[in-house]
Formats: sequence, structure tokens, C-alpha cells
Amino acid sequence: MTIERKFLIYASDMINQECERVHKANEKWWTDIHTGERLNRSVPEMLCLVHSEISEALEGHRKNLKDDKLPHRPMIEVELADAIIRIFDIAAGLKLDLGGAYEEKMAYNAVRADHKIENRLKENGKKY
Repeated sequence: MTIERKFLIYASDMINQECERVHKANEKWWTDIHTGERLNRSVPEMLCLVHSEISEALEGHRKNLKDDKLPHRPMIEVELADAIIRIFDIAAGLKLDLGGAYEEKMAYNAVRADHKIENRLKENGKKY
């Protein structure tokens, strides 16, 4: 096994462990406050909450703002951290292998044709 492969497996495990840590810290959002039972959270709602953090990061960057809760940090930095926290919480809450998917996607992206410079230079290459 190559050193790069070992690192990706290590990173994968670290990501999944961090997902579990974040989810444990956020258990209150997965629990019915009246019954104490686990909620069946809405995946679309949770994904929209991730999107809202990204939108706040964009606004902070656009206006060059400092964060209102951590004023020593740029808003974009804090809002991206919020997005990661939400993503990790969702992943653990839904029992997803985010670390494994990350590892596989990094390997795929390293060799995918549309990421190669010659293909990006083609007309409409990676254009949106």
C-alpha cells in the first residue's frame, strides 16, 4: 500500500470520527424535546441549512465582513466552518460513510478527464 493510500485511509477515518464527534455535540437537534425520542429529520431541510451557511459565507466575503459571533475571524471562515459542522452532523446522523466517499472522490478527481488542463481549455470546458 502506498503512503498516499495510507494517508487517504487515515483521512477517511478522521473525517468519520469527526462526523461522530459533531453529531454527538448536536444530538439535541435530533431529539424531540417533548418526548426525548429520536426525530426523523428532514433531509431536504438539513441540506437547505447547509446551503444557508454557504450563502452567509458568500455575503461575508462580498462585504468583507468579520463574523458577528467570532469578531476576530472573517465571516466567510466562520460560515464555512458552520457548513462543515452541518455536513458532518448530517453524515453521522444518516450513518453515511463521508470519509470513504471523500477518499474515493479525491482519487476519482485526480484522474478525471474534465479536470485535465487540456480539456478545461477546450471551448466550454468546465464552463457554467
